[in-house]
Amino acid sequence: MQRNQSFALVALFAALLAVLGLIPKIDLPLGVPITLQTLGVMLAGCLLGPRLALQALLLFLAGVAIGLPLLSGGRGGFGVFIAPSAGYLLAWPLGAYMAGVMMRVLPGGAPRRIAISAFVASAIGGLLVVHASGVVGLMAIAGLSLKQALIGTSAFVPGDLIKCVLTALVCHTVARGLPDWRFAKRGT
Repeated sequence: MQRNQSFALVALFAALLAVLGLIPKIDLPLGVPITLQTLGVMLAGCLLGPRLALQALLLFLAGVAIGLPLLSGGRGGFGVFIAPSAGYLLAWPLGAYMAGVMMRVLPGGAPRRIAISAFVASAIGGLLVVHASGVVGLMAIAGLSLKQALIGTSAFVPGDLIKCVLTALVCHTVARGLPDWRFAKRGT
């Protein structure tokens, strides 16, 4: 992939996360809102591959850290990294990276097979990795016990499974419409 094209894709997916942040969040008493931005994490990993997905998420979080109001609800600044949702946020780059790695090792080829692989990859990277880190964050920052943190994060699982399905549908559509799309198989 050409360097300019890589830069453009990284910037595009960082912008996609910002756009998904425009959709209003749903606040939970846990201190962690429900947002659509984890869909962007899953899509980045599945469509860009590990390296570019990691770069896109790091670019996005750098913008958040310097105060840009990119998170759902117009949040930004260093304070979001010491809030109860910090474990989830900090896991976004790793979750996107892992989704990309999984797309690399899972079967590709036909659009249906790519869609199944994208569902599995997004469930592992965008759901399992992000929620595991979120639980650790809830325990460390919010002072919850492991049981409380697991119960708290379980509120997000049904919605995140829907995001996994949406990611699979997008990947299926891309595979049909752009048959040359790489899906993390080479050079990404």
